[in-house]
Amino acid sequence: MTNALATLLATRDWLLADGATGTNLFNMGLQSGDAPEFWNEDHPDRIRALYKGAVDAGSDIFLTNSFGANASRLKLHDAGHRAHELSRISAELGREIADRAGREVVVAGSVGPTGEIMGAVGTLSHEGAVEMFQETAEGLRDGGADVLWVETISAPEEFRAAAEAFDRANMPWCGTMSFDTAGRTMMGVTSADLSALVETLPNPPLAFGANCGVGASDLMRTVLGFAAQGTDRPIIAKGNAGIPKYHDGHIHYDGTPDLMADYAVLARDAGARIIGGCCGTTPDHLRAMRSALETRPKGARPTLEQIATALGGFSSESDGTGADAGPARQRRGRRRA
Repeated sequence: MTNALATLLATRDWLLADGATGTNLFNMGLQSGDAPEFWNEDHPDRIRALYKGAVDAGSDIFLTNSFGANASRLKLHDAGHRAHELSRISAELGREIADRAGREVVVAGSVGPTGEIMGAVGTLSHEGAVEMFQETAEGLRDGGADVLWVETISAPEEFRAAAEAFDRANMPWCGTMSFDTAGRTMMGVTSADLSALVETLPNPPLAFGANCGVGASDLMRTVLGFAAQGTDRPIIAKGNAGIPKYHDGHIHYDGTPDLMADYAVLARDAGARIIGGCCGTTPDHLRAMRSALETRPKGARPTLEQIATALGGFSSESDGTGADAGPARQRRGRRRA
């Protein structure tokens, strides 16, 4: 298997990733509490449409519908034994779409957190986590994924377990954490911590970065934190399309395509090489992002003030790394809705 992502990274200054999985599946009829991974088997045409929507909008990379396809999460739906199978099907459907794209498109096998706590206060051992991740990874590999993509991780122990599992599966990989607690992950990891962690792994990722979190502004500040460490490893930025709001019985993200276009350019100028969206990001957002990346010239690295002016204020005073790091403060500044 060729390393398609490494090849693209070697020839392109930036790559556009995809948008939300959950948001787009809910728009197709997925109900709250349902396991999206079952749709790989029950509604494969809808999953093909999910993937094709990203590709048609200009994505160079899309993630498979396998975020929760591990034994721990699937056991909540009496399907813990189906992790490999549902992961494999998600990648097979992705392979179909990528191979018909008419250009190089990378199928990234999404691997979400186990949903369990590791370490001294947890119940999941390192070896148990490795085995769980390995099962999902091998399913994605067997289905034709080009690269594995662990995302929305909070704990360094879980990140290390995923890296070991992917090595056992003999697959290249990328990894992102979610910095959603005053600039840190839920388990206290900062942008500097993750930058250091990836360089200590025996099997380091092709690229690393941040996804989800609070909003595009906070994620951009985290990207600047990665860049400040002087890493040579490609940085990933996958920010939410604005802030979630409850409207007419469902969650709506207030980020417009224009806002996400601004975010994409700022992310590129801040040093990100792989740029996409997370919650709330639809093909309409992706099209605007692609157009902006292709047509707007590269600028200087943005300041925090420029980010806040373009995307809205931050949810905390700092990114959690400095002496002034403290609890979250009320969001300030302007946000375009």
